[in-house]
Amino acid sequence: MFRFVAVLALVLSLVGLDGPAQAAEKHKVVYHVSEIDKVGFALGNIANHIKGVGGPENVEIVLVAHGPALKAFHEMQASAQVLSRVEALQDDGVRFEACGNTMNAQAVSLSDLLSNFVRRDEGGVVRIAQLQSEGYLYIRP
Repeated sequence: MFRFVAVLALVLSLVGLDGPAQAAEKHKVVYHVSEIDKVGFALGNIANHIKGVGGPENVEIVLVAHGPALKAFHEMQASAQVLSRVEALQDDGVRFEACGNTMNAQAVSLSDLLSNFVRRDEGGVVRIAQLQSEGYLYIRP
């Protein structure tokens, strides 16, 4: 009997059933948006992503915006829906980053964008590559 129990314990440990379930690794994801007509879709994808993984405690998300898409995040131009979604996503820990090159081209500063944006002077595509090198999964809705 002892031998059976020892073999069973070994088998269960090999398949990972020997104790409490190990917490899954927190997802790290970078969303990339450059087209203004994709902003609402991207924000919806992010909200669905958070819900799909069981909540904000299970995922770390950064949205990097550049090109025409950044205009959707200008405080004076942002729709009520974009403003509401951004605030809700920020409450869930989503970080919003703006391409410094695009900000220069559009002649805007951080104070012109929705709250809590971070300026990335190295540029949006460089930032995306940096995040990918740090293990972030890339999504472009």
